[in-house]
Amino acid sequence: MLNNKISKAVRLAIAFGAASTAAFSASSFAAEENDGVEKVERIQVTGSRIKRTDLETSSPVTVMTAEEIKLSGFTRVEDILNQLPQIEAAESSFLANGATGTATVDLRGLGSNRTLVLINGRRMQAGSITSQVADINQIPSSLIKRVDVLTGGAAAVYGADAVAGVVNFVMDDQFEGVSLNVGTSGYQHNNDNKYIQGLMDEKDFEYDTGSTGIDGKSYSIDFTVGGGFDGSKGHAVGYVTYNRQTELLQGSRDYSSCALDGAGQSCGGSGTTPNPFFDIYPVVDGEVDYKQNFYGYLEPNGSGFREDDGYRYNFAPVNHFLRPNERFTLGTFIDYEINETFRPYLEFSFMHNRTAGQIAESGTFYNEEFLFDYNNPLLSDAQKQQLQGLFNQDGTDQFVAYIGKRNVEGGPRSDNLEHSSYRILTGMEGELSDNWSYDVSYNYSATTSSSVYKNDLLAPKIGPRVGAVGTECDEADGCLYYNVFELGGVTPEQAAQLAGVGIQTGLVTQIIYSGYISGEFDWSLPTTSLPVGAVFGVERREQDYERESDTVYAEGQLLGQGGPSLSLYGAIDVNEVYGELQIPVLDNLNVSTAARWSDYSTTGSDTTYSIGVDYTLADKYKFRTSFAKVVRAPNVGELFAAQSLGLWSGADGCAGDPNAADPADRPTYSASQCANAGVSADQYGSIGESPAGQYNQLAGGNPALQPEEGETLTIGLVASPFDNFNFSVDYFKIEIEKVIGTVGAERILNNCAETGDEFFCNNITRSPSGSLWLGQEGFVTNLSDNIGGRTWEGIDATAAYSMDLENASLKFDINGYYSMKKEVEPILGDSTLAYDCSGNINTDCFASPKWRHTANVNYIRDDWRVGAKWRYYGGIDYDGSADVSLIENGGIGSYSFIDLSGSYSINEHVTLTGGMNNIFDKEPPMVGNTIASNANTVAGFYDTLGRFIHMSVNLKF
Repeated sequence: MLNNKISKAVRLAIAFGAASTAAFSASSFAAEENDGVEKVERIQVTGSRIKRTDLETSSPVTVMTAEEIKLSGFTRVEDILNQLPQIEAAESSFLANGATGTATVDLRGLGSNRTLVLINGRRMQAGSITSQVADINQIPSSLIKRVDVLTGGAAAVYGADAVAGVVNFVMDDQFEGVSLNVGTSGYQHNNDNKYIQGLMDEKDFEYDTGSTGIDGKSYSIDFTVGGGFDGSKGHAVGYVTYNRQTELLQGSRDYSSCALDGAGQSCGGSGTTPNPFFDIYPVVDGEVDYKQNFYGYLEPNGSGFREDDGYRYNFAPVNHFLRPNERFTLGTFIDYEINETFRPYLEFSFMHNRTAGQIAESGTFYNEEFLFDYNNPLLSDAQKQQLQGLFNQDGTDQFVAYIGKRNVEGGPRSDNLEHSSYRILTGMEGELSDNWSYDVSYNYSATTSSSVYKNDLLAPKIGPRVGAVGTECDEADGCLYYNVFELGGVTPEQAAQLAGVGIQTGLVTQIIYSGYISGEFDWSLPTTSLPVGAVFGVERREQDYERESDTVYAEGQLLGQGGPSLSLYGAIDVNEVYGELQIPVLDNLNVSTAARWSDYSTTGSDTTYSIGVDYTLADKYKFRTSFAKVVRAPNVGELFAAQSLGLWSGADGCAGDPNAADPADRPTYSASQCANAGVSADQYGSIGESPAGQYNQLAGGNPALQPEEGETLTIGLVASPFDNFNFSVDYFKIEIEKVIGTVGAERILNNCAETGDEFFCNNITRSPSGSLWLGQEGFVTNLSDNIGGRTWEGIDATAAYSMDLENASLKFDINGYYSMKKEVEPILGDSTLAYDCSGNINTDCFASPKWRHTANVNYIRDDWRVGAKWRYYGGIDYDGSADVSLIENGGIGSYSFIDLSGSYSINEHVTLTGGMNNIFDKEPPMVGNTIASNANTVAGFYDTLGRFIHMSVNLKF
């Protein structure tokens, strides 16, 4: 009777596996005769450490198989995961400006720091000196057996950070044989976007047309060997992988060959131009008179200055759309059974990754207000006369100027990023008795990384070389004037004297001591014959983080950085005790509970817990629900990062001319509203917009932060109503309080203008001219605190069906996610500030379709298979005012991408795989610079480069 119940549970689990139910770490279920008693192998599911023969998790788990990964053609793990509707694009190779060089996972859009990433059920370390979350570049895609994505709080099982859920990479550590896989891929697009080509024609910008050919090429080699030894007592797997990605610039695609303005209706570009701009104010009676102003650039056709007429620099073409990358990994998995009570194991992995984020040339970026005399040797007579006439001055007076000169003479900037990470896990496991086992392990992981930022301009060197008052440039000592006041006057030699290099290096380490026992008691409830299962364990984690900035970075000397990048040091230790219980109440009704007590060196102690129930009806339907209390402790950066100036993207609603002919150039707010935001009556109407849509903010850490607290609820049904068909429907709700974050600089500005509330208005500091981007005197204070709330609701739905044909089979499956609510409360309890990102996009909301799915159909016959995938993104509303194009278009419409793939086994040793994603070359939606993440689009979320073509050959023996 018992084994019959067990076999039913196992059959149900296998049937539901394709429908996103529990994912099992054992790939087979072995039954063998031993003294007349049938023994069924114990299994472990993602979401629990209890090994049971009849266990399924009460929380939903979405599974991506190795076959899906292979047919996708991707070798970057972030590209693989971004196909899942439950995943939002985070750090990826499609980001350049401000890129960390890592790849991260963002489950449900709650943030990468609320998604716990595991390898074989064990926590990964932070990925770099600029990121506090795991870098999935460390994971070799060729050795992934499957990826389990668990929704719902799992903090009681795995510890802090598992707020949105868990992404567990289950590796093929039992691989047998020798495998060599060689692959290549690339992108192709037809540049025929008449809309943006017309915008570039208006600006006389150059762009490519027609087919790009194959570009953005990638090459990969993966070698794996594995097998048993010593009479199958031990097993070892070793792997080596190499991947090289070539760069792809934004100029390779017409739709990214110019930077759209905030309205999304013209090629905006930057006001820091090759022919320099000047923002000039006279000095009257010893004080700068900000009511008088000239803003313009050098007259292209003569001498003097020309008033601003819309001339901008198209910085887009030289920016990376896809960063170059070179990655090497190697590792091993070894286990050896000395006897049933002692089985030592070892996991080792190493990764070295090199990438570079190239962005447009540096410049002076209006960083500093310089004081000038009219006897400046760089000024021409015509320029002096023009300014003196404009401001009613003479040769004895002075003026101040902000300068916007683009360093085209020096070439693009480049952030060269390197990461080396290694992970050593060693431990032992074994049987304590027939029903109980143990696992004790030591896990040491470390990442060393560096950032070498090249070809930026050094702020302290500008003043003397433009002849500012109080500075000196001694030409006899080799100092060259930076001749910005003469058209074409700057030479490469002059620019070279201003160039600098900033260097950051650092080390991130994580040590985990872990031990637990798992098993079954020899008793059960009177209502069932199934025993109660349990896990009891302890864990200690030690995390150390250090980032060293050189003087150039620490003092903010690099003009393109927006402010100082200070060193960061911190450490967090945590001691934990945890336990789980699996209580069969009836033969078909289980209750699972888990609890964990954690004591942090930084924030004190916390307790998390979870409870789940699953009920199986007629071996065909499983109803399940779970509830969990979760926490997320603040990380090192959130606690200890120094407060410093940086940049935020968006719009200042008080910038612009109220009399402008184009409504898009007028201020959003009235003079009285802008008075709330620190704008005087004289300043209103004379504050210029940042052409690049970038403004200053003061941001940084807060050592007084407390852990975030949340609750998660899931309710679902998994069913296999008839042969070859299964489906699942799961509802989830995630509520978080004391969210660590910022209100947001633009939201602070807007709410101050609209309400006059001092809570917001006290965080706005205007420069003397009223600007928030000219120089560094104007900024918005936007510091981290436990002030926010989040409420996420949604439904996951999956289904799979297979049918047998003559000598073949046909398989269908779909994985969809419906977003019901993504409510953000910048200040917890203040409903007037709350906003819902579900189905919306704006400066606060990442692109969030209400419905998104992937659907597959595969035809399998003998040694070959062909498949098609439909990736669908629902339409998105635009909830904002800056992007006029999105307003007129009603937001972003729905998008469908079609992929084709196939494989053919020539013989038992050789298999060919190939395919094309986005076969119709559909372009991504274009958005203005206030919400674009890179290249006028939401980079890495939609297909951003056109068709993706891939092929590989696998040799296996």
